[in-house]
Amino acid sequence: MRDDDGSNCAGPAATRRPSRIRERNREAILDAALEVFSKKGFRGATLDEIAGEAGLSKPNLLYYFRSKSAMHSALLERILSTWLDPLRALDETGDPRGEILGYVRGKMEMSRRYPRESRLFANEVLQGAPHVAARLSGELRAVVDEKAAVIAGWVGEERLPPLDGHHLIISIWALTQHYADFEVQIGAVLGREDPYPRAEAFLEMLFTRLMAPGP
Repeated sequence: MRDDDGSNCAGPAATRRPSRIRERNREAILDAALEVFSKKGFRGATLDEIAGEAGLSKPNLLYYFRSKSAMHSALLERILSTWLDPLRALDETGDPRGEILGYVRGKMEMSRRYPRESRLFANEVLQGAPHVAARLSGELRAVVDEKAAVIAGWVGEERLPPLDGHHLIISIWALTQHYADFEVQIGAVLGREDPYPRAEAFLEMLFTRLMAPGP
């Protein structure tokens, strides 16, 4: 097809279309891999299962990702970056209690929205974190150290009671991510009830009391 000036106008559209298809297929593969990995872990998942979940052939799958490990690593890189965002948002200039409660709410929202991602990450850590160990001891530790120092500063200014910043952050992880990582257990205890409204209210009360001024 040619435009009025005789130039070929099919080229850019033809160039863009395959790119969109590639991106759509790549995202379909990652979503399928997430579904399989979150249920079976890295070792239990197979390329055939991921291809079937994605609705693609195995050779087509390997055209986009050269191995199961490549898919797993791509997912973990994305998850870890997303996981750190609420902690990075903790603002040294804000109200200490408001900032920490905001972090609790952020982590609860991530458990609600990304349960598969949380379980995939938990499985990776339980296996010794072979794919992300460097980032855990590097990027993750650096962010946690930075925010623990912020909390220590608030304690030093007597804006918070004596709290260990590192263990405060770890306790928030434990109490929020549990709802995603052990979703089946939570469902067995609470039935079909959506656990998040009550859980968030309870954790806000718990951490509010933890941060209350001492006598």
